[in-house]
Amino acid sequence: MSTTDTAVHTAVVVDAPIDRAFAVFTDGIGTWWNKDHHILEAPLAEMIFEPHVGGRIIDRGVDGSESSWARVLAYDPPQRLVFSWEISTQWQIETDPEKVSEVEVRFTAEGPARTRVELEHRNLERHGDGWEQMRDSVGSDAGWASGLHGYAAVVGAA
Repeated sequence: MSTTDTAVHTAVVVDAPIDRAFAVFTDGIGTWWNKDHHILEAPLAEMIFEPHVGGRIIDRGVDGSESSWARVLAYDPPQRLVFSWEISTQWQIETDPEKVSEVEVRFTAEGPARTRVELEHRNLERHGDGWEQMRDSVGSDAGWASGLHGYAAVVGAA
């Protein structure tokens, strides 16, 4: 895990073919995402990843409530994915498109059954006042590092 002024970078190598690594990250997002990391009031029942540019990432609560917190900006299976991070520094939905950051995930085959997954959460300064705390949170051990650890456990850690 590393951080720059306005971005967080992390990576993991998984024992899985690139197609599976991409599919588990996207279609299988609900299998590895920490169920406590959401902004719904109800407990998280499922996560939905709409696999196309313009698609959304949606949290659905056990009570049927929904929260769409990201939009797919680039979808190039199985090599690359970019989505917006539409969560404010108060951990609420951000409705101002000028105040959202981006997450890019790149998948690189290191062999027929091994894939390097690199994640960059960038443009965090766009969130405005308090953006540094957002950077520090997503860059902490409980942030993207924990998320990729959970992902690796599901897809196959190297």
